[in-house]
Amino acid sequence: MIHQFILAAPKPGMTAQEFQDYWVNVHAVNYAVKIPQIRKYLIDTRVESGTDQGQPRLPHQGIAEIWLANGEEQLASIQTDEFLLGARLDEPKWAAFWQTLVIDTTAHEVVPGDGPDIGGVKVTVLLKRRAGLALDDYRKQTLDGYATAVSGIPGLRRYLHAHTVDGAYVFGEASFDSVEQLWFDDVAAAEEALGSAYFAEIVQGARDEIADPKYVFSLTTKENWIIGPEAR
Repeated sequence: MIHQFILAAPKPGMTAQEFQDYWVNVHAVNYAVKIPQIRKYLIDTRVESGTDQGQPRLPHQGIAEIWLANGEEQLASIQTDEFLLGARLDEPKWAAFWQTLVIDTTAHEVVPGDGPDIGGVKVTVLLKRRAGLALDDYRKQTLDGYATAVSGIPGLRRYLHAHTVDGAYVFGEASFDSVEQLWFDDVAAAEEALGSAYFAEIVQGARDEIADPKYVFSLTTKENWIIGPEAR
């Protein structure tokens, strides 16, 4: 199954709250939900947190997570009237489409939670492998030693690491090689965990071995399920 991440930013003149409200309460339910190939659909709305990484700061105020069965259904989804005459035409009303970032991935659940809808907050991290590290080696290491280090973060409730699909490299390098997601009880718990000595000494050290620090970006969000958490 394809696990797609779509990072979006507000159009000029729209506040983050207005953007998030429109996305969740108008665009999602009136347009995106009608695309028949979408199996699950989740909108992560950004919350302020001291854990967010990256310079410059990501402009995005939310992430759509979309699950599709395979590449054929993904292609079919963007050829439907529901997309072309509905969701696509609605996007300029609320999103700065030139800042939209789409990452298609294959996800690996490293630390299972109590279920796909566990509440709390989620830190989503975009990662690019360090120079000289082969993609296959990067993928292997993210699920071996690095995953072991991340799994020990205090207060971590669930951990997902998703690798960018092979198709993103057909014409060159992908913008990011993987997306990882870490769940915590609340913003305070996330800030405490990611500011801990364990994270600084163990996780950061393991990350530096595989990722280019110039291309590590993150944002903290709350989940808003539109379709799911069970697939339709």
